[in-house]
Amino acid sequence: MKAGFFDRLVNRLDHLDKGSLQSYFLRLAQEKGLMETIFQALAEGIIVLDAQARMSFANRAAERFLGFSESEAMGTPIARYLKEIQWDRVLDLDEMEWSQLARREIEITYPQHRFLEFYVVPLAAVEESEDGAVVILRDVTRERETTAESVESERLHALSLLAAGVAHEIGNPLNSIHIHLHLLKREMDALEDQAVRDDLVELVDVSRREVSRLDAIIRQFLKALRPSMPDRKPHRLKVLMEETVEVLRHEMEDRRILVERTYAGEVPAVLVDEVQVKQVFFNVVKNALQAMDDGGILELESGVSDRFAWMAIEDNGCGMDSEKLSAIYEPYHTTKSEGTGLGMMIVQRIMRDHGGEISINSEPGKGTRFILRFPREDARLTQLDAPQAGEDDA
Repeated sequence: MKAGFFDRLVNRLDHLDKGSLQSYFLRLAQEKGLMETIFQALAEGIIVLDAQARMSFANRAAERFLGFSESEAMGTPIARYLKEIQWDRVLDLDEMEWSQLARREIEITYPQHRFLEFYVVPLAAVEESEDGAVVILRDVTRERETTAESVESERLHALSLLAAGVAHEIGNPLNSIHIHLHLLKREMDALEDQAVRDDLVELVDVSRREVSRLDAIIRQFLKALRPSMPDRKPHRLKVLMEETVEVLRHEMEDRRILVERTYAGEVPAVLVDEVQVKQVFFNVVKNALQAMDDGGILELESGVSDRFAWMAIEDNGCGMDSEKLSAIYEPYHTTKSEGTGLGMMIVQRIMRDHGGEISINSEPGKGTRFILRFPREDARLTQLDAPQAGEDDA
């Protein structure tokens, strides 16, 4: 609306005839309607407060962000939705409180989990005679996610550089030690004293096993940080899981683990890398076995949804609290004395490379349930637009 319109309107009211007055009010209504349309079209939330910090206007974006309807919220104190802010100090132009709000982020959980950036402009800062303030809200959830992904990428890059150094500095000496232990054992075979030879052979065998264990840790470390692109081919998750379980069958028998299967009848094949998905299943099942100290039940379940084919692995072991659960993908985070802390990091990377999803439910003392979801290729194809008539001939 042009500056001075209201002033000119008031000054001329006494001189307007009925027709002119109607024309001016019509123009006023049109200007007001245009401004409201603009405010409603903004992606940012706009809330206008009166002198008592009560809401007198809110656009649709603000309603969506904070979960209210304008008709119900008008006249309601803004503190009902944005708490822990001293609104009286803000509206009194308290510089300390106002400066703190210049660029502030808050996390909300209702009606949807979001991160909002907001700032407040007291109207008195623009025109001394005006009371109230304007609150402007902006959804920065995606920006927060992008920042987190960037930090994660930088962290993995740093670890990759470390991996190259580890492979060079430790891998070559380990290989040399392994060769010399093999030569030493060959020399000991020529000893005449059987008792001495047996003692020395046992010591050498222990050393070779420890060298092999260190070599395996390095290889797993490199595998976690130097991923290869999936070689996708059609596979059925049930078949890959059964082949993985067969590898661990003896360990399950030693631990007295009972396996229960609930496989859905018609689950379509998914395009996955066989070796990588078996690695995912192996790591998750291995964790489940280690969570059950002496006996337990391992439940395997498969199913299908509109977008995914999924496999669930559930144990009735020790479970995890929220603190352990939140750090499950952190490198080197492990609760096992012999674990490397890289298994779940590898699982997360492989599932991400496949466009899959992971969900985990765990309760201390009751067990943990993993659900691994893999995108259905047939579901993706059905979302494509069908060709129009004559396009096949083009």
